[in-house]
Amino acid sequence: MIKTHTSMKMLSLAALMALGLSACGAKDDERTAGQKLDGAIATAEQKSEAAKAEASKEAGEAKQAMKEVAQDAKAASKKAADKVTDAVADAAITTRINTELARDPQLSALKINVDTLQGRVALKGKAPNAAARERATSLAASVSGVSSVDNQLAIDPKT
Repeated sequence: MIKTHTSMKMLSLAALMALGLSACGAKDDERTAGQKLDGAIATAEQKSEAAKAEASKEAGEAKQAMKEVAQDAKAASKKAADKVTDAVADAAITTRINTELARDPQLSALKINVDTLQGRVALKGKAPNAAARERATSLAASVSGVSSVDNQLAIDPKT
């Protein structure tokens, strides 16, 4: 009788444990452990693909942003180069006009300020007479690259 009583206790204990274990799992989930593992793997793969797609999208956006920055830098560089080129061209025009003025006997001794901006020349200072003033305009206008001459020379017979 002791053996039967111990066997009954063991059987009851196993039944209680089985009942307890079944309560721990999802009640409606009748899948096997292998099926549950396959489902977990499929879910992980879906999340991985979604993460890859999001990373790819972000990489594309970053690439586009970098392309725009490169284009902006290229445009700024070109603009700066154009400014330097214009400044060099204007300085060359000013130098050639000063050379031409220095060759003229009446204008060479005078202090004539020549300013050039984008090919537009301004002459400032004094000329000894109207003919010398007009000659300064003609000399400046004859230099390559000059688009206009603003002769602001005052006539001063004392010079």
